[in-house]
Amino acid sequence: MKLCPKCSRSPLPFVMVVLISSVLAFITWLVLGLSQIEPTVRLAAGAAVFLAVGGTLVHYVITCLKRHCRHDHEHQQVQHGQTFSRPA
Repeated sequence: MKLCPKCSRSPLPFVMVVLISSVLAFITWLVLGLSQIEPTVRLAAGAAVFLAVGGTLVHYVITCLKRHCRHDHEHQQVQHGQTFSRPA
């Protein structure tokens, strides 16, 4: 999955993915702390939630960046050696 060079420069969407995944993993860890589950199982469940949510959100972010790229035509033209001619 290659992204447009202009669109892939912003780290903000990926920072948001890490933030959301971390919050949900922490909430899972806290909720499991109310039950009689061992700490290693709590950590494993929190890590599993982090990976599952993070993987899903990264896939969603990359798909949205590719779908809503405004530089797509410029990137394809340079790649194929084509140029647009504007009617006057």
